[in-house]
Amino acid sequence: MSDTVSNTPETATGEQKTTYDIQAIQNILPHRYPFLLIDRVIEVEPHQRIVALKNVSVNEPFFNGHFPGNPIMPGVLIVEAIAQAGGALLLTEVPDRANKLMVFAGIERAKFRRPVVPGDQLRIEVKVIVWRSTAVKMEGKAYVDGKVACEATVTCRLVDTKANSNASAEAE
Repeated sequence: MSDTVSNTPETATGEQKTTYDIQAIQNILPHRYPFLLIDRVIEVEPHQRIVALKNVSVNEPFFNGHFPGNPIMPGVLIVEAIAQAGGALLLTEVPDRANKLMVFAGIERAKFRRPVVPGDQLRIEVKVIVWRSTAVKMEGKAYVDGKVACEATVTCRLVDTKANSNASAEAE
């Protein structure tokens, strides 16, 4: 597959849907294994919503310790997957995204409804509540087999990577 965004047929309302394969996601997000937590984007409505998938494998490194003999995906990583899906939506609108990082500014109303285990597929749906040029507040839900596994409202900010590297250098 190519690393570009590919269009799919129009919906019944005439809207164009967009999908991203893993290469396109890696061109948008700076995250890499083992911390890239979305595998595919199956729907995008710019500035409004995104739907992503995460295939949960028994080979995920966190399952070695969470919990031996009873593997459960940590809830904080499900919230991170929600934020990464939102980041894929936000960062596509940033022309100089190579010089930006998206970081958490807040997590509200996080609720965990059911465990996520190896073999599950998370369907992550994120809707924009507030969109600003440097920050976005989003409502996300992660589903397994059509049932909510996790929901949270996340706020993310864009920061310059140069500012981060300067701050790190000054701290040393």
